[in-house]
Amino acid sequence: MSRKLFPPPSEESENSFFADQAPLADRMRPCSLEEVLGQSHLLSKGKFLREMIESDEISSMIFWGPPGVGKTTLAKVIAHTTESYFVSISAVLAGIKDVKKIVEEARDQINSFKTRTILFVDEIHRFNKAQQDAFLPHVEKGVLILIGATTENPSFEVIAPLLSRTRVLKLNPLEKHHVIDILKRALVDSERGLGSLQVQSDAKILEHIAIWANGDARMALNGLEVSVHLAKRQSSEITVLSQELVSEALQERTLLYDKNGEEHFNLISALHKSLRNSDVDAALYWLARMLEAGEDPMYVVRRMVRFASEDIGMADPAALGYSIDTMQAVHFLGLPEGNLSLAQLAVYLAQAPKSNAIYEAYVCAQKDVKRNANEPVPLHLRNAPTNLMKKLGYGRGYKYAHREEEGVADMECLPENLQGKRYYVPRNAGFEESIKSRLEKIKEIKTEKQKLRQASKTKKS
Repeated sequence: MSRKLFPPPSEESENSFFADQAPLADRMRPCSLEEVLGQSHLLSKGKFLREMIESDEISSMIFWGPPGVGKTTLAKVIAHTTESYFVSISAVLAGIKDVKKIVEEARDQINSFKTRTILFVDEIHRFNKAQQDAFLPHVEKGVLILIGATTENPSFEVIAPLLSRTRVLKLNPLEKHHVIDILKRALVDSERGLGSLQVQSDAKILEHIAIWANGDARMALNGLEVSVHLAKRQSSEITVLSQELVSEALQERTLLYDKNGEEHFNLISALHKSLRNSDVDAALYWLARMLEAGEDPMYVVRRMVRFASEDIGMADPAALGYSIDTMQAVHFLGLPEGNLSLAQLAVYLAQAPKSNAIYEAYVCAQKDVKRNANEPVPLHLRNAPTNLMKKLGYGRGYKYAHREEEGVADMECLPENLQGKRYYVPRNAGFEESIKSRLEKIKEIKTEKQKLRQASKTKKS
């Protein structure tokens, strides 16, 4: 836990490192709003957050965004600009006792110096409900101005009472040109950056690092720093960054992904909707994004099995069997060998004819089950294994379809209150077109038999 009165962001680590020993990403933190790159939707002239800072009317807020976009830095800049007492804690390490101590210090700041306290809570989503509750009275009374930072969707991870007392601000990944500008700044800044080393690097090298960092300024600066260290080892005189050296330094990128968080659901949603829209290439891309980030392949294939019934159904009945075959292949092969089986399934499902008739039929039947009285099973559909049941009428009137002409009996199988109800309405897609014709034929047979039965009743009467 660190405490300072509106410290310049670049000095954050002085308690544990000398300035020149701190990581490059730490040394290069912006010290003012003018140095902050990106987030123009919040920080451009006339935008909400910019106006709030410049008018010195700070209220509690939660910064929501991916790693390395400046959540911590922005909180420090706000405290520095508004001359507020700044306290930062990590939800991973701190607890309610720490919060109580900070509240006492905040009251002292108000009483002794007429200074407000900004409490920055990194990874606020890691606090449980009781810990988040501890902030409520102090935020409400104005003892603390809370700035929380989270990579997770606050709607799911932050309690409603705290959300109602804060404003959620979405921070976006930095654009490539922003990351390149940050790298250039680090290369020429002799005081905080690498300017004194006179590093030689061309634009393509910096672009390569920026693409690898994927909108994460911290990752980009860390990658640059490692690259420079490797270059210095190879030559003590001139520090030159080559494509080969940088590739060695960066190795494989760690993809932004949390198997239990929002990005997990975003990506599986993108895969499902690409399959539904018959977009083979997009389906392969989103599949690769998930697998390369470490997603459980069995989770992916389970969702694809579901897709085979929900979005293809009887338009291609083979899709379900193919999906089950793929599940067994992936289970047998594991990764990375099973990746190709999943890719093959993705292509098959994407190009297959689509119909959600099965899905809609079940949903409709489900609604009737829930909202209507559950009528008893009609007597003619019940088995009668005992004499008593036979006397009670179980099985009376049942017609064995195999003995009927064309294998269809003139017999109602739904409860009385739902007779005539139609749930499954096939589309004109793939094999389902044949099913549609068959069902229409069955309906004609039943209708004709009903007419004959009615005519027979009329004749007898």
